[in-house]
Amino acid sequence: MNLRTSASTRGTLKASLGLANTLTVSATVSGSSWSTICPTRKSGSTWYRVTHVNGQSASSLYGVSVVYAATGVLVAGVVPAPAPTTPPTDASTPAPTPVITPTPAPTPTPTRAPEAAATPTTATPTPVPTDVAPTTTSPTTAAPETLMVPACGGVNLRASASTAALIKVQLGFNDLVAVSGTVSGGSWSATCPTATTGSSWYVISRVNGQSVATLYGVSNLYVATGVLTNPTTTMSTGVTALGLATTTFYGRGYGHGVGLSQYGARGRALAGQTAAEILAHYYLGTTVGTIPVDTQIRVLLLDNFVPTASAPLTIYGRGGTWTMDGISLEIPAEAKLRVFPPTSPSGWRALIEAATGEVLFDGPIPSDFRVNPTTDATTIQLFSKPSTNDLYRGSLRVLISGSTLDVINQLTLESYVRGVVPSEMPTSWPVEARIAQTIVARGYAANHLVPGGTFDVYDDTRSQVYLGVRKEHPDADAVVAITAGQVLMSGNAIANAMFSSTAGGATENNENVFVSAAGAKTAGIVSYLRGSSDRDPSGASYDAAAPFATWQTKSYAVAQLSGFFALDSRTNVGTISAFDLSNRGVSGRLISVTLVGSTGTKTVSGSVFIAVFNAYRPSTDPILRSTLLDVAPIP
Repeated sequence: MNLRTSASTRGTLKASLGLANTLTVSATVSGSSWSTICPTRKSGSTWYRVTHVNGQSASSLYGVSVVYAATGVLVAGVVPAPAPTTPPTDASTPAPTPVITPTPAPTPTPTRAPEAAATPTTATPTPVPTDVAPTTTSPTTAAPETLMVPACGGVNLRASASTAALIKVQLGFNDLVAVSGTVSGGSWSATCPTATTGSSWYVISRVNGQSVATLYGVSNLYVATGVLTNPTTTMSTGVTALGLATTTFYGRGYGHGVGLSQYGARGRALAGQTAAEILAHYYLGTTVGTIPVDTQIRVLLLDNFVPTASAPLTIYGRGGTWTMDGISLEIPAEAKLRVFPPTSPSGWRALIEAATGEVLFDGPIPSDFRVNPTTDATTIQLFSKPSTNDLYRGSLRVLISGSTLDVINQLTLESYVRGVVPSEMPTSWPVEARIAQTIVARGYAANHLVPGGTFDVYDDTRSQVYLGVRKEHPDADAVVAITAGQVLMSGNAIANAMFSSTAGGATENNENVFVSAAGAKTAGIVSYLRGSSDRDPSGASYDAAAPFATWQTKSYAVAQLSGFFALDSRTNVGTISAFDLSNRGVSGRLISVTLVGSTGTKTVSGSVFIAVFNAYRPSTDPILRSTLLDVAPIP
């Protein structure tokens, strides 16, 4: 919430306040138009004149007699009554002016994802439901409200003190609740963040500063006492002024943090969890189903490749005979195909030579043809791919367009997964983690099969890493065989089983990660891609052994950071004075970041923020590895 030097959104920003501040308002004035969604969408042109902030004059704090705040972002607050004093005798003493507090920001309301075809269901994480009816008692105390936060993701607020009661809302890590008392109720058990049981419940009167009566139409809500904790200041929840000191970014995890955490799966397997338990945690409500083992997939291997006379497209058939569309010839093993671009007056041309150098074919070719193995032992080497992992099962399709060509590998999904799983997860890892990864990899690919079009998936991290035959391993092959055809299902649909390297102790809701460049939520909820704690009962992260379980950057002066972000128009705000790091998801990942600078403010998604930093920092400096970051270490 901004305080400015004039009643205008162009007025100089003197301070940005959080929920804990109180303001003294002396008058209301007309000014420039403003709009806000704090806590609901509204607009206007009236402004408050603010004389004091937290009891201190604007003059002493900011060097001006008054500052201004849009009327829509403040609300009348309740402050403790002052201690009795002797009434003033000076008749000119003015009446007390009202004390105002900032309006709390709303909790984002999720929408459903288009791709989740199943009927939405309400997720029910801990506390675990029981059949014990609550004891009807009154709060044991009328003490002042205590502010608390969830100890993990997915904490339920219920209509009464029972796990059988209706869930009114499910909280994320950054939600703030006001506890007005404690009551006895139904028994509960939870692992949030450690295993605990009990039958006492907190009475909740407000959520994120708003009364539950206003939000949910009931006087109070209830939550098991074991799943709340006292708030900490370890995660930035407002505007972080940079000042004169240097800034260091600290973070946890590597990757987007949605779905399975590969290092988390490893930690869970080492702790004794089965593949089924691992999958049930990361993909809420899914089941394991099967698809035909002869299902085909198309993988883009080369995109817009430009062959030349001296560096033509080059393909070998290895280990057995093979054929090429349009040529009635069985080509021997180890023979070489080269594809040359047009030379006047000839068009595209193919030259096929045996391993002895004998020319088997030299002539024109169509713009769309395939290279096909004719024995089970035959594999096709795409020699032009700039990698040693260039040997593939199945066929290669060559599509020529203009002066460029694409090469697509078509093969069975089972053969494809043999080249994916050992590329994504080491074969030395626990077998239960590798079983989970195999089912996830197969299901992710099956979910991305595209009717029509020319290919289904990429061979890199844009989809999942596929390195072909040279990366296959007997231990991975064995897991592929015992899980043949198995995929994750959500209802009757194949689940989009997303995964990333390292969650950093918590996974994230899909709609909080895949947002617009400006940080707007554009995807709806996918019921099984829900963020949750990824820590063991002691509170330790399951991925604690990962290389990037935690990380940090170098320290940068304001001028350096301003220089980095000025190089991209989306983040250029001149000299940066502050970052607003308050818009976070259930795991603490940044949904968006607002940069405040000498030329204004700009808001970008968390992923754009880290992409710009990574692009323009010195090349030898550490990068930002996930949006789970802050300007102080994250426990």
